[in-house]
Amino acid sequence: MSAPKAKINYYRTASFLIGANHLEQLPPDIGAEVAFAGRSNAGKSSALNAITDNGSLARTSKTPGRTQMINYFKIDDERRLADLPGYGFAKVPVAVKKHWEGVLEGYFADRQSLKGVILMMDIRHPMKPFDDMMLKWCQESGVAAHVLLTKADKLKSGATKSSVLKVRKALKELGLSATVQAFSAPKKDGVEQARNLLDKWLGFAEDLDE
Repeated sequence: MSAPKAKINYYRTASFLIGANHLEQLPPDIGAEVAFAGRSNAGKSSALNAITDNGSLARTSKTPGRTQMINYFKIDDERRLADLPGYGFAKVPVAVKKHWEGVLEGYFADRQSLKGVILMMDIRHPMKPFDDMMLKWCQESGVAAHVLLTKADKLKSGATKSSVLKVRKALKELGLSATVQAFSAPKKDGVEQARNLLDKWLGFAEDLDE
């Protein structure tokens, strides 16, 4: 009886590709990409670093709002991860917010290679107006969405499960379609589940079935 195949982490080789401030600066719209989004203090960079198993891939900072570009990370010639700007925080100027609302709205509407969006929410403060807006953009554009309730290590197990159920209920009441999971970057809880979804969206799951 042969041993089961070891699970491959395709994202460990991710490397910085380009930063874009306008839609015309994005990489060619071919292949497949998954975007990471979230409010400025939702732990987006930490989640991206945990999933790729690279602690220095996405810059983390105690000052929210540092990501002011769409930062692309290359996995291979056909696949990419896109780290969307973490605006929506009070310290970001209004002009910057308006600029990125326009850029991101166009990105969701027109980006053909976008296969899914990983939306980070602090598990203690989920479903803020920014989160609703991102999910509505996904729905209107026909893009799959998955919610990572980050910083789950800040809550006890029962409270974590309760928060997941509450967010699922809120999505249903709003008529928004998204899957939901708890996630902790420091403890690596939920990392494998998130990678499995990325494998599916980016076509790696098909490779595993061969």
